Amino acid sequence: MTAPRTGPRPLDPRSLRWKITALVVLACAAVAVVIGVLVHRATAERGERTGRDQAIARLDAAEQELSRTGRRPDNASLEPRAGLPRPLAQALEGPKAPGEYTLWYDVKAPNWYWMWAAVPVGDGQVLTVRSDMSATVRSLQLLDRSIVKAALAALAVVVPLTVLAAERMNRRLRHGSRTARRIADGDLDARIGRRGRARDEITEMSTAVDEMAGALQGRLAAEKRFTADVAHELRTPLMGLVTAAGLLPEDDEAAGLVRTQVRALRALVEDLLEVSRLDAGAESARLDEVPLGDLVAEVSGRDDGDVRLRLTRPATVRTDPRRVERILTNLLANARRHGTAPVEVTVTGSRITVRDHGPGFPDALLADGPQRFRTGAAERGQGHGLGLTIATGQAVVLNARLTFANAPDGGALATLDLPAP
Repeated sequence: MTAPRTGPRPLDPRSLRWKITALVVLACAAVAVVIGVLVHRATAERGERTGRDQAIARLDAAEQELSRTGRRPDNASLEPRAGLPRPLAQALEGPKAPGEYTLWYDVKAPNWYWMWAAVPVGDGQVLTVRSDMSATVRSLQLLDRSIVKAALAALAVVVPLTVLAAERMNRRLRHGSRTARRIADGDLDARIGRRGRARDEITEMSTAVDEMAGALQGRLAAEKRFTADVAHELRTPLMGLVTAAGLLPEDDEAAGLVRTQVRALRALVEDLLEVSRLDAGAESARLDEVPLGDLVAEVSGRDDGDVRLRLTRPATVRTDPRRVERILTNLLANARRHGTAPVEVTVTGSRITVRDHGPGFPDALLADGPQRFRTGAAERGQGHGLGLTIATGQAVVLNARLTFANAPDGGALATLDLPAP
């Protein structure tokens, strides 16, 4: 029996839907940031270049008016170098080419933005003009806000569309995973099928899984047919062999060995036939009201080994007593063959547990359930693996649940949960 498997929940951040959405959001945000930075820088450079051109034009006009009239223009300042702001005074130092103006962008955020232009005019005087750049800066700030709002508006549209697109793909993947689990749990008729017209990797994977399930179903059907055919073909000559063995002398040691092996072979063939009927779904339960405690006590009393029976409020259940007897007999035989005495049988309500004190069930059996012709570990002794396989199949016919585990203090523990009364 395998444990239930669950995938990511719809709101789980591990879901592929949210991973795709997060990737798209990050990509859109990265594009928006790159475009916003480029637009911001281009606009800022253009505004600063426009401010420099305006300051130079005003300074040129002021210098011409000063040389023509000999007096300071109203829109310019004429003051000694020592009265200028220190950064501008430092920029004026050093040799200057004829007609070269000195520019300085005076920034004191958030409200002080001036573009200065200066030129020495002789006698230690410097002619300066300055242009207010606040309007340009405010326009740039408004542009930045507009870019952010546009990016958020785009994300508000892109994110839901991405979630919807990813959900369609996620739905196809969930359908495929559910179908694969059904196939793993034994429903070999389950198929993913092709949904929609998409021809992508998911469709290819679905087609491959369906082809694999079909091939697996065909191989298992062939194996079941082979097992059933072999068992049926062996049954007729086996009955003649049983009859012939019965005619052998009773006091002959060799004859006794032959009869023992013939009985073992007959039991194996009967088990194979029962497995074939269970695989084919040809078995159905004949339900009756059964006092579970009395039934388990009777079956346990027939066992040759050391069986300790404990009854705790056993229930009266509606089930098929022959099939319950078959399951319990196989569990006791498995415990006796592969475990160590004492074997403990406990009935609690509608639950039956069988426990031995041997090495316990192997990991492969706990993970994958019983497998025919495989006992799982050398220390578990010899066997065909059919007893637990038949018990599991009979539990399915009864609509019961048969689970296998290892006790914390050692030993194999099989639990049969019959439908509650």
